[in-house]
Amino acid sequence: MNEFISSIEAADSIAITGHIHPDGDCIGSCLGLRQYILDNFPGKTVAVYLELPAPEFQFLSGADSIRQEAEAVRYDLFFVLDCSSLDRIEPFISMYEHAAKTFCIDHHISSKGIGQEYILKPQASATCEVLYELFDPEHISLDCAYCLYTGIVHDTGVFKHSNTTKQTMEYAGDLISKGINTSKVIDETFYQKTFTQNRVLGQALLNSCLYEDGQVILSYLTGEEMKQLEAGSGDTNGIIDQLRVTKGVEAAVFLYALDADTYKVSMRSNGKVNVAAISEEFKGGGHVRAAGFSMKADLAKVTDTVLSRIQKQL
Repeated sequence: MNEFISSIEAADSIAITGHIHPDGDCIGSCLGLRQYILDNFPGKTVAVYLELPAPEFQFLSGADSIRQEAEAVRYDLFFVLDCSSLDRIEPFISMYEHAAKTFCIDHHISSKGIGQEYILKPQASATCEVLYELFDPEHISLDCAYCLYTGIVHDTGVFKHSNTTKQTMEYAGDLISKGINTSKVIDETFYQKTFTQNRVLGQALLNSCLYEDGQVILSYLTGEEMKQLEAGSGDTNGIIDQLRVTKGVEAAVFLYALDADTYKVSMRSNGKVNVAAISEEFKGGGHVRAAGFSMKADLAKVTDTVLSRIQKQL
């Protein structure tokens, strides 16, 4: 019996969380694990703690039960998914620290190895792919399959990023065989944009500039622009990927204001630049070709800092 299954069986109460500003893989993995436990381990109490997911993910089973604030509850088992360091599970660190047992499952190469039990598979396209391997495929319900498929779709950019493997496609194919409406997942959670999101993308494209003889593209949104556009962090999804496909670009950077003096930095690479190495320098996380971090500084300082690190690798 593997440690993953035995840990679940030994626990009566189970909590699940993921990283701040949860993306599709984080949301899908947390809700997918929740659903798998509820489907296959009767009598367990399972709760997911995350920031409120974007509206497009509300169709996933359990999304309406996500808890957004920490509670004074001591869980028998506390899972941390798709997260490379503890400072990225705020505000739920205290709950993690007081749990009887902690278990981390991740695929980020920058992961620090948190948790009493720890499964890291950096070769996997998504944490949802890691979970698929841990689950018994015959016992993955349609609700669970939707969660896992959504996570894989988002972390592979709809199967077009370099992390997409033959194994990824085989797992996705099996999940589809459960009865998934693939168009619903791909169109409604990945490609479909609200009017606000389109306006945000438009402003980001207008703000973009090329550096290093066209090898680097960088764009930003200030706090004032975010306010004028009535946009939140979820409205910035997809901007960095649009920047990355600019012809001739080796690295793309997108910055947006989290508050008056802090910027979120998202980076993508087309091969030459290891953006994970840059991210780790600033206590962020990610992969060689996709990474990010937050930096407390003004826009000019953040821009200069990131560009100088990329320049050293070109």
